[in-house]
Amino acid sequence: MIRNITVNDAGQIADIYNYYVAHTIITFEEKKLTVAETEKRMTEIRGKGFPYIVYEENERILGFACLNNFRSRAAYDITLETSIYLDKNETGKGIGTILYTGLIERAGEMNIHSLVGVISLPNEKSRELHRKFDFKFIGNLRESGMKFGRLIDVEFWQLIL
Repeated sequence: MIRNITVNDAGQIADIYNYYVAHTIITFEEKKLTVAETEKRMTEIRGKGFPYIVYEENERILGFACLNNFRSRAAYDITLETSIYLDKNETGKGIGTILYTGLIERAGEMNIHSLVGVISLPNEKSRELHRKFDFKFIGNLRESGMKFGRLIDVEFWQLIL
């Protein structure tokens, strides 16, 4: 069910992500990614040694998750940012829980000290997922992003491993 990504996954990952780009404030990305751009991002993340995993059933990717730098300075290397996206038709089925479990386990194996989840609001499903894994709410940057002509708050949630 869970496995590491391959370059052949870029098309399905782009399809999942691009729904959120076009229709939601969950990502502040405003332009859909091409398969080539998605593959480049995947390669960059894996090239840093960070986990990038998918949940797959019958050769269909239903969700993906990865870790990446929280900040670029070396002092922050002990803290990584989480990302998780599910096929829009697959939410509420436990796939997010399975992916987050795998991501947190991999972070622990890397001796990462903390994980940060960044949530644009409103997004109650993401808040619930972070609470489930004992992430703690650490702050809200009010009106810190804009998409679809709206000012959007962004919350930060942290898990100390």
